[in-house]
Amino acid sequence: MESHGISDIIQPGLRVLFCGINPGKSSAHSGYHFAHPGNRFWKTIFQARFTYTQLRPEQEQQLLDTGCGITMLVERPTVQASELAGSELRSGGEALVSKVERYQPAALAVLGKQAYQQAFRRSKVEWGRQPLTLGKTEVWVLPNPSGLNRASQEAMTAAYAELDLALKARGI
Repeated sequence: MESHGISDIIQPGLRVLFCGINPGKSSAHSGYHFAHPGNRFWKTIFQARFTYTQLRPEQEQQLLDTGCGITMLVERPTVQASELAGSELRSGGEALVSKVERYQPAALAVLGKQAYQQAFRRSKVEWGRQPLTLGKTEVWVLPNPSGLNRASQEAMTAAYAELDLALKARGI
């Protein structure tokens, strides 16, 4: 692991494992996932009803109580994900598959279309549920909550809420 002190928030049998691309510099500095003030992850998962209250980055361990977890494709911190090499994303994808096989969440949500395409070697990707499954784990691609993403808060929340509703429809 890089010397940023950020570790996976994970345990067996989660409803969803959210997979960020890599830590930003604010997250690396603080030691918490999605720590930049402009990052919308915590607001989005609250508005999409994954959590009962809007958690702060330093409360990330409480996610486990809601059946959610966090991991990342690449551990190297950067200012922008575009600074990552394709080989880093592909290696991260291989490690992510192993992690999913070990922990078996009901769903894996990769946060970013381009990162998913490179990590899983897919050329055409739509938002939402993917045809790929990893064992019994559904794979979803959701908008990246970075403040650099131009998606509106409403569109982002709707995309995440679609996953929550799909899991509830499965009784999860």
